[in-house]
Amino acid sequence: MRVLVVEDDAGVARVVDYACRRAGFQVKVEPTGRGGIAEALGGGYDLVILDLGLPDIDGVDVCRAIRAVTDVRVLMLTARDAVEDRVRGLDAGADDYVVKPFAADELVARARALSRRPGYLSHPDQPIILGKWNIFPLRREVVVDGDVKALTPREFDLLLYLVHNPGLTLTRDMILDRVWGWGFGGGSNVVDVYVGYLRQKLPSTPGDPQIVTVRGVGYAFKPQGSP
Repeated sequence: MRVLVVEDDAGVARVVDYACRRAGFQVKVEPTGRGGIAEALGGGYDLVILDLGLPDIDGVDVCRAIRAVTDVRVLMLTARDAVEDRVRGLDAGADDYVVKPFAADELVARARALSRRPGYLSHPDQPIILGKWNIFPLRREVVVDGDVKALTPREFDLLLYLVHNPGLTLTRDMILDRVWGWGFGGGSNVVDVYVGYLRQKLPSTPGDPQIVTVRGVGYAFKPQGSP
């Protein structure tokens, strides 16, 4: 298994590097968020072990950037044990987290468990095929019956977040945090507006994917609509 460690603390990075190599993993260490993003998107890794508190870019934003184009597994390291910090990481697309200080054996065990999970995308260049919808994360295009749909960057980010969480009820606040970013000052009604835009541009016929309203809560994505 190829593992990318994005960690600015040299001591922690050495511990993680040693534990992973002892377990038989191939390891590359990057000390910055920008370097981690570039390496993750081009390096063909099976797992990214990502520190939440990086000096240049918040780990949550790094996770979002990686998640936008690939389904590589992300195990987040954090010294912050508050529930809201863990929720932020998971909502940004992390698959699991370990709170510092951690046991090296537990870290390796969690890494192995994540590597056994099936991926949603086989390769970032490959489309996500949902009925008539072909979603290309790297090109950031949606093609329906051969017709390229013109989505804005925000609309595409929203669609990708929904698609990556099939069947789950996503609250408006979760969507705001993931798509608009932590600390967005606008109201949650912007989510309703953009869901409306997606429905207009990607109308669903029977059997197509659907964005379902969960009254009073938010939205859920159904990859296969009702016949």
